[in-house]
Amino acid sequence: MKILVCISQTPDTTTKIKFSGDQTQLDVTGVQFIMNPYDEWYALVRALELKEQLGGEVTVLHVGLLANESTIRKALAIGADGAVRIDAEPTSALFVAKEIAAYAKSENYDIIFFGKETIDYNGSEVPAMVSELLDLPFISYGVELKMVGNTATIQRDIEGGKETVELTTPFVISAAKGMAEQRIPNMKGIMMSKSKPIKVIAATAANSTTAIIKYEYPAEKKGCKMIPADSVEELVNLLHSEAKVI
Repeated sequence: MKILVCISQTPDTTTKIKFSGDQTQLDVTGVQFIMNPYDEWYALVRALELKEQLGGEVTVLHVGLLANESTIRKALAIGADGAVRIDAEPTSALFVAKEIAAYAKSENYDIIFFGKETIDYNGSEVPAMVSELLDLPFISYGVELKMVGNTATIQRDIEGGKETVELTTPFVISAAKGMAEQRIPNMKGIMMSKSKPIKVIAATAANSTTAIIKYEYPAEKKGCKMIPADSVEELVNLLHSEAKVI
C-alpha cells in the first residue's frame, strides 16, 4: 500500500503569540515550532500501522522552507520511509492544496492522510481542497479506519453521533482523535532519520488567491456574572443588554 501523509508545522501550544509591528505577520522570535499534533498523532501513526499490517511505504509531504526540516525529520524518526518538501512559503490553504495536489497527481497513492485541522488556523480546509483537485473521495474527521484488501471501513464524527462509511482506494481522509495513539520516536528511529533523504522539489506556479491584511487578538474574556436563581427579570435584561451571540 502506498500512503502519503501531509504534515504541517505549527507553534507549540504553549507559545505566547505575538505579531509584527504592522500586525501582518506572526513574530517568530523565540517561538518553538512542532509538527501539527493531528498530523503526527493520528494521521501519521495510523498510516504506519497500515503499513505494518498490509506492507507498502509511507511518505510524508510538507509545504515549507528549509528551516522546517527538523519537523520532517521527526516524522522520519517516528517511522516514515521517505519525505518530500515542497520549497515554498505556505501562504494560504488553497495554495498549499494546489501544491500537494500537483505533487500527488502522478504518484498514484492509495490513501492520502491529513490531520483534521492545524492547531493554529483550525480551518479544516486543505484536505477537502486536495480531494477536489484530485477528484478523489474524501472522508473528514475519521476516528477509526479498517482495511480489507483495498476496501476501507471508516467511522467518522458527525454532529450528534458517528457515521460509518465504506469505500475503496484511492481516497483522501482527515484524521481526528481516536484514529491512533501517539508514538514517541525511539533512539534507533532518531538515528535512522538522519540518513533518510528528504526530496526537495520546487513549487508550481500556483497563485495564492488570498492575502493576510491584519492579525488581531481576540477580545479579553470578561468575568462570569452570577445571577440569583429567582432573578429572572434581571437575567432577561442582561441577555438583551450585554450578551453577545458568537
